[in-house]
Amino acid sequence: MPIDVHFRSGGITVAGHLYLPEDYKEGQKRAAVVTVAPGGGIKEQTSGRYARELRDRGFVALAFDHRSYGESEGFPRYDEDPFAKIEDIKNAVSYLRNRPEVDPDRIGAMGICGGGGYAPAAAATDRRIKAVATVSGVGDQRGVFHEQTGSDHGVLVAMLEACGAARQAFSRGDEPTYWPLIPGSEVENAFAPLKEAPDYYYDSTRGAHPRWENKTLAWSLEKQLTFSALDVVSLIAPHPLLLIVGTESTSRSHNETTYAAAADPKELFLIDGASHLDLYDLDQYVKQAADKLADFFSQSL
Repeated sequence: MPIDVHFRSGGITVAGHLYLPEDYKEGQKRAAVVTVAPGGGIKEQTSGRYARELRDRGFVALAFDHRSYGESEGFPRYDEDPFAKIEDIKNAVSYLRNRPEVDPDRIGAMGICGGGGYAPAAAATDRRIKAVATVSGVGDQRGVFHEQTGSDHGVLVAMLEACGAARQAFSRGDEPTYWPLIPGSEVENAFAPLKEAPDYYYDSTRGAHPRWENKTLAWSLEKQLTFSALDVVSLIAPHPLLLIVGTESTSRSHNETTYAAAADPKELFLIDGASHLDLYDLDQYVKQAADKLADFFSQSL
């Protein structure tokens, strides 16, 4: 069972699950990894799964709810703010460095999907993160929006005008405006990984959870539109970067672009037959990814 923990980030209390290896003995200082959820995700979903996999391979692992998600504080809710999330990761590192079970000089981070942009961006500027990895990473949110809209300036402006209207309504005392995180099937130009997302998030045997809702704060879009880990990923070096993606993943091209933008040491590791969402929770693929992560962090931390 995980240990329920809390730490402060941006003046907000953030909730997490800390996982200790079964063979942990009091007084030991272990390497630790922060696992970062996909955009909109919570700690009971895939980031928690990877935290458990890393625990089973000898690491201390921390999965947490970003501010405004899950059991963490923060209002309005569901604020997909890349820059705030990066700060949450850095504050999670601060928390781990103060834990008696953790060697403060052996801390890494890994992120899934959108977390695969936030974790590298955090590692690029926080040198306390000694190694970083991604699984089905999507690090270029700015590029995603341009991809979805065909870089149509008019469409982007209309989206931003809707954000401004939502902000103004909130300032008048209205409830926050939330848009679907996962678009309906009628949205033809939806980001490809999101088209698979219902198979995971709506399935009670996979990612469905009472604290997860298909919502994102309307004006989160303003911040996402200006974020790309590609701007800073080269700064991770000389710390190592590992990118794990399935050969059948709709995010494979994003990983190849990130790999090209990064500096050595870096590795792009392909898992044969896996789609973007397969790597969230399907045993045959997650076990391969977790073994690779454990090998990577064992050598790097």
